[in-house]
Amino acid sequence: MTASPTDGRLLKGELRRQELIEATLRVVAREGVAGVSHRAVAREANQPATAAAYYFKSIDDLLTAALTACMDQDAERMRRLAENADGGPEGLTALAELLANVMAGPGRLLAEYELYLLAARRPELRTSTGRWLDAIAGYALRYTDDPVRVRIFKGVVDGLLLQGLLTDAPPTAAEFEAVLRHVLL
Repeated sequence: MTASPTDGRLLKGELRRQELIEATLRVVAREGVAGVSHRAVAREANQPATAAAYYFKSIDDLLTAALTACMDQDAERMRRLAENADGGPEGLTALAELLANVMAGPGRLLAEYELYLLAARRPELRTSTGRWLDAIAGYALRYTDDPVRVRIFKGVVDGLLLQGLLTDAPPTAAEFEAVLRHVLL
């Protein structure tokens, strides 16, 4: 079976859209949410000046797409870790290593938290942040069924990452793991 000519155009359009989302994250990391414009994002993505406006009718649509992409990727990584966690220390080591790797290149994480906090002001954005929080809870449930400990774990993960952005020397995998063990084991 051969693909129709429109399949290639659809694929190209989806690739452009993804490039614009990634460019949005780079702009947010560098300039904050206030620095996002259709023109700035298109320039960052090395696309025509009108490209961002073509794919995203408003800045809100662009920010929503960027937040959704981040939260879905992060939630999926957490779900994969949870699938491999059996309630033992090895799962916590894997999570600690992931957190340390995320902190090693903090630009994207900074952009994610800027967008994450935007959801506090805009309830319509909370669906995607909810998926992230549900994935963290799902991970914790591999270790405990205590709802208080699950809630603490969700706060600890977000808190450690956010605090890591505020220091010149972010936590190491060993430091993350020590905290995670204290909370879940």
